[in-house]
Amino acid sequence: MSAARFVRHATVVAAAVLLAACASRPARDGAPARVPGDLSNTPDAQPRVEPLRRGGPNKPYEVLGRRYVPMAADEPYSERGLASWYGTAFHGKSTSSGEPYDMYAMSAAHKTMPLPSYAVVRNPANGREVVVRVNDRGPFVAGRVIDLSYTAALRLGLLAGVAPVEVRRLTHDEIRAGIWRRGAPQPEAAPQPAPVLAAAAPDAADPLMALVAAADA
Repeated sequence: MSAARFVRHATVVAAAVLLAACASRPARDGAPARVPGDLSNTPDAQPRVEPLRRGGPNKPYEVLGRRYVPMAADEPYSERGLASWYGTAFHGKSTSSGEPYDMYAMSAAHKTMPLPSYAVVRNPANGREVVVRVNDRGPFVAGRVIDLSYTAALRLGLLAGVAPVEVRRLTHDEIRAGIWRRGAPQPEAAPQPAPVLAAAAPDAADPLMALVAAADA
């Protein structure tokens, strides 16, 4: 092979390797270039009792050398930790539950909640609270407890970066009762009887009070 031909061949191979590396590298994640409508008024996910899927996204799995065992029953679950969000790089792609990811919906990813689940997420820094539908797995970063959709993060005021949150899973009984709703009537406490004030006895040591008592008698 001539020197010129060898150089051309090496250039083609190097270009092919570079293209393959670029194709395997995940796209840069972030916010959409143009936000549709007023996402700040997007309503919460509406919880409903959905059967927990057996196997599939709810079977034990391993990511980055660590094994995760999802919850297998409808049980309460709460935790505190850091929340992140994911957007354009995953929009339209399949979630762990098989549904397409919609970064404009009120959804989230969690490592061990049974899929599907509904959860209340609260930002203690500003008091904002949202309800999301958990239909994906993640985030697989130390210290992070939930990965929010772009819109859920927007409503919580978390688009600037990772921030602490409080997460609470809604059980089927809570969903049926609806007591998780903000402003829902709470059980009223039983009325307490008014205190009965006893009449004071006259002070026998006071001559005037003794005379008054004698006159009344």
